[in-house]
Amino acid sequence: MKKIFLFIIPALLLLNSCGKLDVKVESQYVSSNFPTTAADYAAVIGPIYSQLSSKYAIEYFRMQELTTDELIIPARDGNYDDGGQYRQHHHHTYTKDHTNVKDVWEWGFGGINTCNRVINIVNQSPTPVNDPVKLAALAELKTMRSLFNFYMMDLYGNVPIIDSFPVNGSPATKTRAQVFASIETTLKSVINNLPVKTAANATSTYGHPTRGMAFALLAKMYINAEVYTGTPRYNDAVAMCDSVIASKAYDLDASQATVFAPDNGPAVKETIFAVPYDALLIPGQQFTRHGIMAYLYPKYGVPSNLSISMSTTPNFFDKFNLAGDERTATWLVGKQYNNDGSPFTLTLKTKTLDASYPGVDKDTVWHLTITKDLIMTGKKPFDVGNDYLARCMGVRSIKIYPDKNTTAATRNSSNDMPVFRLSDIYLMKAEAILRGATATTVNGELQTPLLLVNKIRARVKAQLAVSIDLPALLDERGREFYWETWRRNDLIRFGQYETEYPIPGDIAMAGYTPGMDKSPNKRIFPIPASELQLNPKLVQNPGY
Repeated sequence: MKKIFLFIIPALLLLNSCGKLDVKVESQYVSSNFPTTAADYAAVIGPIYSQLSSKYAIEYFRMQELTTDELIIPARDGNYDDGGQYRQHHHHTYTKDHTNVKDVWEWGFGGINTCNRVINIVNQSPTPVNDPVKLAALAELKTMRSLFNFYMMDLYGNVPIIDSFPVNGSPATKTRAQVFASIETTLKSVINNLPVKTAANATSTYGHPTRGMAFALLAKMYINAEVYTGTPRYNDAVAMCDSVIASKAYDLDASQATVFAPDNGPAVKETIFAVPYDALLIPGQQFTRHGIMAYLYPKYGVPSNLSISMSTTPNFFDKFNLAGDERTATWLVGKQYNNDGSPFTLTLKTKTLDASYPGVDKDTVWHLTITKDLIMTGKKPFDVGNDYLARCMGVRSIKIYPDKNTTAATRNSSNDMPVFRLSDIYLMKAEAILRGATATTVNGELQTPLLLVNKIRARVKAQLAVSIDLPALLDERGREFYWETWRRNDLIRFGQYETEYPIPGDIAMAGYTPGMDKSPNKRIFPIPASELQLNPKLVQNPGY
């Protein structure tokens, strides 16, 4: 069974429940005796993971994906417009007042603040400074702080470096290169105090930083180092990937579908670090709600009150063009069928199905058909309309497979969200070599870009590549990692972030001008207006 993580901070006082006010205190936790044990440390560290899961799979996901070709949320006769925030992402017209820009900044620095607060608690514990349990707790905390810092550096570029609690005054903006160096130094200083994943501890380390997770985070930094700092670090990226591969702690699962199933968890062999979710206990993951076609709920045994919001762009779907590739089947497109093979049909009024139907409105039985193309009506900004033909525009996804335990009340699901996977390690190494790093031999195998890419393709039964270059590698990353929050990062690194993918019918009208803002300044987000008001030492990013 998937391990469920519950983080409960111990009560300060354990009182008997008879109502007497003068009972003797039997147990009291104070800085002189808490935390001291591994269980104590786990209790105080817990809120950091609650912070991570709270917005990772929704708000953070949207910032990294809606700004790319992988994800689009068009309005449907005004529904799903939400103040224009999704079209602003699509067109790269986000501003310092964008709700997503504000919320994710608060989430990321809230995580950093929580890490610093708990680091204080651990530092003040009565155990010796060289106590192995204490050192392991501090390593875990500093690695998680580094992860939050990485997210803020990647999204906003030039941000404060905050490493104390409470915060000393108003922290000033630091350059992206300075933030990069701070994260790198921190990770290198704690990595040897992180646990190495083994078969014996796979469950207890799941969802927590391990040495492999720190290597993966450093690999991600080094593959992007030229973007972040102006200096390429491709051989360093290969070295970090090799550290993961050589450990033999991770392996590709036989089926990619296993990695994203509702019951995924410690049993998944290739996951290096994941964000755990649970429909009842760990909220924040709603891919069953937003990702599939809502009308198909009976087929998947999920609640009926789902959304029709998210789909991909036609341009991106066309990249799924490899013969035999099982990943193509994670998309829903064309006529839909029940599990027994019979047509999935809806009984509708003809004008409910097609608002432009010229005849008499009458009942009709429609074989539900999801169309690849999105066509805007030109009547409202970035809007495809709201008859059933329009509602079924846009290819939907079941990659993060619909969870039957999704609750109707909250629409939360239990699929854990992978952050780092072995397949990403393989493709980062392949990319680094294509960009000039030296190919290396690991575990007796000379690992060339072609060999590494074909490891990925063989697992999904796709036709093997006979050659590989950087454009083909970017497409492979798209097929393998779509909707895993890496597309914006990839497109910027490959110089494709300003590539436009216009939608037919998306025309100008009062208060709305379609088209992408192709300024390179848009490769990082603005500092939120609310933060600039609170902290006069923050410096707004160029172009905002």
